[in-house]
Amino acid sequence: MYVRYIYNNQTHYGHLAKGVITRLEGNMFDSIEPSDETISASAVKLLAPCEPSKVVCVGLNYLDHAKEMDLELPKAPLLFLKPPTTVIAHQNEIKAPGNVGRLDYEGELAIVIGKQAKNVSVEDAANVIFGFTCANDFTARDIQFSDQQWTRGKSFDTFCPLGPGIVREINQDDAKIQLTVNGEVKQSSNIKMFIFKVNEVVSYISQYMTLMPGDVILTGTPHGVGPVKSGDEMSVTIDGIGTLTNTLTIE
Repeated sequence: MYVRYIYNNQTHYGHLAKGVITRLEGNMFDSIEPSDETISASAVKLLAPCEPSKVVCVGLNYLDHAKEMDLELPKAPLLFLKPPTTVIAHQNEIKAPGNVGRLDYEGELAIVIGKQAKNVSVEDAANVIFGFTCANDFTARDIQFSDQQWTRGKSFDTFCPLGPGIVREINQDDAKIQLTVNGEVKQSSNIKMFIFKVNEVVSYISQYMTLMPGDVILTGTPHGVGPVKSGDEMSVTIDGIGTLTNTLTIE
């Protein structure tokens, strides 16, 4: 798993395996080489695994979620954006103002782009993907509904936890995704329920905007979306990646 971390007040890229991080030389999305320096993961502070110029999100991309919401299946991916200021790391706090109303979790698989991409075909899309991580598309639901569009309710600072790190490959035909709140399972599905698959999503988005190295695509959330309150701990677990955990603080 590839990670970003702070050690001795410096930011590094590293490769995490069995609790030990090997520091990497260079940029994760260019040429990287392992150094001789290793350190226990418990001795560092993990950062968000990448620094996207944009977070592109797909709405309504699980068959089970569409059924839950009694909505017609989309004919093409439904897109919206979250600004990079929403991005936080594993174990960071999600912070929300006290006047925004209902706040919902949305566990999601995130695609991390590794190469600049424009007008990429479905067949070539895999070549521009660096890897995958866990995400929580956190949402101020009352604002989303009152605005009748998604930007404001999904764009508060800290509303896009990513992590804990990036893996290069997952089983795209069979990977369980689960979200718990305070240890209780709230969402449980499988990415095989995608309406639009990973490569289709990347190709489609690249027809409309240039994807840059480090950009993130959120692929939609399964059934079971619901509200949380201040102090609740949310954990997103995806087969082959790991677990992203964040706690909500209402200020």
